[in-house]
Amino acid sequence: MLAARPAVRSLAASKIRELFNAGLGRSDILPFWVGEPDEPTPEFIRQAGMDSIAAGETFYTHNLGIPEIRETLAAYLKGLHPGYQNQDVVLTSAGVNALMLATQLLVEPGERVVEVVPLWPNLQEIPRILGAHVETVALEFSPAGWRLDLDLLLQALTPNTKALYLNSPNNPTGWTIGRAEQKAILEHCRRHGIWIFADDAYERLYYDEGNAVAPSFLDICEPGDRLISTNTFSKTWLMPGWRLGWLVLPAELTEDLGKLIEYNTSCAPVFVQRAGIAALKGGEPVIARTLARFRGARDFLLRELNTIDGIDAATPSGTMYAFFRVRGVTDSLEFCKRLARDAGLGLAPGSAFGPSGEGFLRWCFASSEERLAEGVARLRRAMVHHSG
Repeated sequence: MLAARPAVRSLAASKIRELFNAGLGRSDILPFWVGEPDEPTPEFIRQAGMDSIAAGETFYTHNLGIPEIRETLAAYLKGLHPGYQNQDVVLTSAGVNALMLATQLLVEPGERVVEVVPLWPNLQEIPRILGAHVETVALEFSPAGWRLDLDLLLQALTPNTKALYLNSPNNPTGWTIGRAEQKAILEHCRRHGIWIFADDAYERLYYDEGNAVAPSFLDICEPGDRLISTNTFSKTWLMPGWRLGWLVLPAELTEDLGKLIEYNTSCAPVFVQRAGIAALKGGEPVIARTLARFRGARDFLLRELNTIDGIDAATPSGTMYAFFRVRGVTDSLEFCKRLARDAGLGLAPGSAFGPSGEGFLRWCFASSEERLAEGVARLRRAMVHHSG
C-alpha cells in the first residue's frame, strides 16, 4: 500500500479549508470563515512590487533576505520593542513558513512541546509534522473575556519541555497576554531552559487605545534568552497573498537557519521583499486606518451577537476575530455546514482550533458594517431554528 509516513497521516485536515472549499463558487454565501483582511494590498505597496518586477528583479537572492529589508525591519522592531537589540531578523516565505522553520531548527522528533489553545490549526500541526509530542493548556472562557490559568501553564512547562508555542493576540479567541504573565513565563522558561516560540502575527491589531503594539516577549527579553518571535506582513499591511514573514532569533542560530531556508524555499522573491520595504517605510497610516475600521467592526459585531439568544461572546482585545459560544452546539463543524447550506453564512467551526474550541464559532470581522449586519441577520434567523 502506498502511504505517507505516520506523522503526516495522523494530521488533522483543516476544517476551515474543508468548509471554504465546499463553498467555492457559491455567490450566495457571505464568507467570514477565512482570516484575511477584506481589502486589497494598498496601491503603493503593490507598485513597489511591480516596479521591482519591471526592473528585472526576478532572480534568486540571499537566503536570509536582501540587506535593505533586513535593515528596515530591524529599525522598525527597535521602534516597537525595547528588548530588541542584537538579535537577528531573517525574512521567510510567509509567517507560517517562519513557524515551520523555527520548529525544524530546534525541535527533535519525540520531544515535548506545550501550546496554549484554542489555537490556529496550522500552528497546532507543525510540531506534529516533525514528530514532536504536543500537550496543551486551554484558555478559560467567560462572557467577560478569555483568561489564561498561569499556574496551570507553569505546571505544564516541566523541565523536560523543549518549547512553548504562544500566539498573542490569539487566533481565534482575541485573547492577549498581559505583561505580568509574560514576565512569569519568561522567568520560568529561563530557569528550565525552555524555548519560547512567540507567534506575534497580530501584534499590531491590538485595540488598547494607549498602545501601538500588543505586549511582546521582545519588550522584556535579554541577550541569551531562548526566544524566537515569528511574524507576517499579511495582517498588519493587508498582504496575505504576498507570502512574506520574518523571524527574530538569537544570532548564534542564524547560520543554521540559513541552511534550512536554502533546503526549504531558498529565498523570498526580491519583488515581494521590495513590497515589504514599502510597507515598513510607509505603512503606519495603513495600520491606523485598519485599526480604526476593525475596532468599529468589532464593536458592532459584538454588540449584535450579544443580543441573540443562545450566544455568549467576549470582546476580543486583539486580532480580527470574534470567537463566540453557541449554547447547545456539540458539533461545530456540522453546525457551520448547516449555516453555509441553509443560511448562506460562512463561519469557521471552533473545533478547527482544537477540542477546547468545540461549541464555539469564529467570525472574521475584517469587513464592512453593512456586510456584518447582513451576516448577523442570517445568523439570527438560523438561531431561531436552532433553538426551536
